[in-house]
Amino acid sequence: MGLGIEVVQSLDNTGELICSRFPASGEADLKMGAQVIVRESQSAVFYRGGKALDTFGAGRHTLTTGNIPLLVGFMKIPFGGDTPFKAEVIFVNHKVFTNVKWGTKEPILFRDTELAMVRLRAFGIMSFKVEDAQLFVNKIVGTKGTFSSTEIQDFIKGIVVARLTDFMGETLKTVFDLPKYYDEIATGTKARVKDDFAKYGMYLEDFLINAISPPEEVQKKIDERTGMAAMGNLDQYMKYKAALAMEEAAKNPGGVAGAGMGAGVGLGMGMMMPGMVMGAMNAPVPGQPQAAAGGAAAAAAAAPAAPTVKCAKCGTQNAATAKFCANCGEKVVVPGACPCGAQNAAGAKFCANCGKPLAGPPKCSKCGAELPPGTKFCNECGTKAG
Repeated sequence: MGLGIEVVQSLDNTGELICSRFPASGEADLKMGAQVIVRESQSAVFYRGGKALDTFGAGRHTLTTGNIPLLVGFMKIPFGGDTPFKAEVIFVNHKVFTNVKWGTKEPILFRDTELAMVRLRAFGIMSFKVEDAQLFVNKIVGTKGTFSSTEIQDFIKGIVVARLTDFMGETLKTVFDLPKYYDEIATGTKARVKDDFAKYGMYLEDFLINAISPPEEVQKKIDERTGMAAMGNLDQYMKYKAALAMEEAAKNPGGVAGAGMGAGVGLGMGMMMPGMVMGAMNAPVPGQPQAAAGGAAAAAAAAPAAPTVKCAKCGTQNAATAKFCANCGEKVVVPGACPCGAQNAAGAKFCANCGKPLAGPPKCSKCGAELPPGTKFCNECGTKAG
């Protein structure tokens, strides 16, 4: 009668076991009064005849009918001394499994307000633990002798990526806003997977996003766009490059031809070529009048420039007939314009076409200073216009 096992415990040297069964299969002869040792990070589910009778927390537990009253109905024999009985114990590890890497196997197709459609990949780390030992054993582990964290990682990664995709599609507008929303996206995703984990007795302890990025070809396009924005005024940039090229050419003893080996000088030559051609066309030809030598270029130079009007908001010169600025869209106010359509000289008080008085520039109601078109506050006293 004294052949039953006296001490039951589970140790894991790998640090990866979530569950371990004692014995590995079937049931063992446990002595009534045997000790079950449960560590602080563990709980032990006691089974008899395939049914979970109780769950032990951390500490040393003695198997008696006082600790497990349901044993009486299962054994149906008088208890006395150290009578052995068949049972099994499943130890569940409640420690937090950290540094579990997750990522999207396939790119996520995302509708972007700036880039239209773009594919995104996401990567990060998470940590999880088992909260409800009986629920986890019954739904996930089953009758396996041991169960490690790696056996369930693919499953929980799939849950996380699915909820992340759904959350991003509902909240994010453009990939350019991603860096400032990493924490918000991680928190929202963690909240959404809470119920998914709970129904298996698990809890997602941490969920962190390391990167959400588009494919390499899309990144190159974004870099190009960033570079164009960094240049600013393209015309000024080209003039600057041409000036540098000419400076380098002047320093080279071999002249422009020798300096032409550099890409910058080549660009400078390209900028100078139109002027050189124009100069050649305007050069005087012996025996011909100067006007004829100039041809169309001379005629174009002699032609008066088309009248323009300056935008009061951004300073862009627009055609005198324009109603709105071509640069900022502000309404263009032409000095001397009359409602009849006639254009009058700046400062005219009456229309030369219909004789009606011309409205002068608006003035400040407080100090009388003239208010340029589009001005909201007086430049002299700060009073609101209108």
